[in-house]
Amino acid sequence: MRALVYGAAGLVFQPTYPQPKPAHGEALIRVLLAGICNTDLEIVRGYMGFQGVLGHEFVGVVEHIDRLPGASTPLSLIGKRVVGEINAACRLNDCWYCRQGMHTQCPRRTTLGIVGRDGAFAEYLTLPVENLHVVPDEVSNEEAVFVEPLAANLEIIEQIHLRPTESIVILGDGKMGQLTAQVLTLSGCEVMMVGKHREKLALAERRGIRTYLLDDPQQFTLENGRRVDVVVECTGSAHGLEMALRLVRPRGMLILKSTVAEKSLLHLAPVVIDEIQIQGSRCGPFAPALRVLSQKLVDVKPFISARYTLDDGVAAFQRAGEKSVLKVLLKMA
Repeated sequence: MRALVYGAAGLVFQPTYPQPKPAHGEALIRVLLAGICNTDLEIVRGYMGFQGVLGHEFVGVVEHIDRLPGASTPLSLIGKRVVGEINAACRLNDCWYCRQGMHTQCPRRTTLGIVGRDGAFAEYLTLPVENLHVVPDEVSNEEAVFVEPLAANLEIIEQIHLRPTESIVILGDGKMGQLTAQVLTLSGCEVMMVGKHREKLALAERRGIRTYLLDDPQQFTLENGRRVDVVVECTGSAHGLEMALRLVRPRGMLILKSTVAEKSLLHLAPVVIDEIQIQGSRCGPFAPALRVLSQKLVDVKPFISARYTLDDGVAAFQRAGEKSVLKVLLKMA
């Protein structure tokens, strides 16, 4: 099969990469469309040390299922359009995390295009059947590609209780920040965004979100020195973390959404003095994400900056790394 592969030679397009074979209980999925994520860009900078086929945001069609002996694996999925949760847990009886239902924290897990499992920038991928979700007819392929990052933002609402009287600042106007803003406006909270790009901030403004253009990260403050209840850090930078601690009120909440290769040296005294809660947040629930897209509560199409074929995947990555760009899509066919 054709695939976009990261290895010792860097990121290369390979026209004859080995097609994956599903293990027992897994499905072989023909990928239709995939999205380039910031995590993919960080991997080629050294994050996680992964080598292989990148990509974890996808929509595809189930072509084959390798059934577990004696199991009633749903063959009705064959031919269906699906998206897939990216963490494949071991689900063994001796795994405490799996027994507790904490499959995304399973220490033996593989993660699509990130840890131990080839990803979605290829014509085919494999995932456990229990990871798959059928895409409703009213959700297009281009919308379905956003299910994984949208679910990651719905995880915020799963993790903390947001009161509609609370105020939230989102740091970062990129793909993650834009999705975070749309999701959190559904809570009824006052949502603000701080970013560096006027054209990206304008997208948030169209959704009724107050925006601030960032000129100097080290000096930035809200008007009248205001501090807010929740700050969601989506910049993935040390400056972003420092700013977040300046903007969150005492006993407020700081939510970390970025995965980056860069190391950070953070002065933690303000966390202790102001008794700030810090919440890491990554993968989230797919079913609500599909429901939100079906009901058109979130509009993801304005985030699509460019579309490329898989053969032009290296050029697509270069485009995705440009500051003015949001989401770049790869079409497999």
